[in-house]
Amino acid sequence: MTDAKFSRRDMLKVAGVATATVIGLQVVKEANANESVPSKTNGSRQWAMVIDQNKCTGCGYCVMACRAHNDISPDITWNPVLEADPIGDKAVYIPRPCMQCAKAPCVEVCPVKASYYRPDGIVMMDYDRCIGCRYCEVACPYGARSFNWKSFDGPNPASPEWGEPEVARRPRGVPEKCAFCYQRIDRGLALGLVPGVDPDATPACVGVCPTGARVFGDLNDRNSPVSILLRKNPHFRLREDLGTGPRVYYLPVLAEV
Repeated sequence: MTDAKFSRRDMLKVAGVATATVIGLQVVKEANANESVPSKTNGSRQWAMVIDQNKCTGCGYCVMACRAHNDISPDITWNPVLEADPIGDKAVYIPRPCMQCAKAPCVEVCPVKASYYRPDGIVMMDYDRCIGCRYCEVACPYGARSFNWKSFDGPNPASPEWGEPEVARRPRGVPEKCAFCYQRIDRGLALGLVPGVDPDATPACVGVCPTGARVFGDLNDRNSPVSILLRKNPHFRLREDLGTGPRVYYLPVLAEV
């Protein structure tokens, strides 16, 4: 299940990384390690997601679980899976949730402060404060916001098969977006669970993935699943050149040399 198809050229342009050689990937790994984007948050925890393109099959389970747990209209997708050109005989996908940027353009442009940072780095929306100007939607370089043009009434077709709604539906006339399933994180922490380790405290898209392509955890914890993966593997982030400091990382498919 995919929402769009990217050419190989588009993928490289968006990612800002070459995957043709091991040398190229090593350069990317070192650049990421040395890059410093001033963060607008200073909480003791800083949540991040790693997506392994080697494991993603484009099944779309993440899309449906996101829709169910966040009670999203079938007309809107917070968490699309984009198809890229294959590398050899390997199909390549780019799942694209909200990047939860350390310096988010959507927050910077909001005239009423409806978009804001949590201390843990999650970029949130105050839907009651939002005036529907859509500045945030235009400012986001990742296309991660969807405008709610009409009221979502009636049952959610993704539920109960893919999960039960855990948050209130957004009103008509506001942009919607992924928030790393903050409700699951907060509930889990209150119960003494560990996000990224315990499924009930982890974003729904991570828990539902049948191949383990998505991993979640705290960047400030050296022993968290995401920290371990990033320390051991070459990785990239989408449009790092913009200085947004995305908190979604990708482990690329390596072309055979």
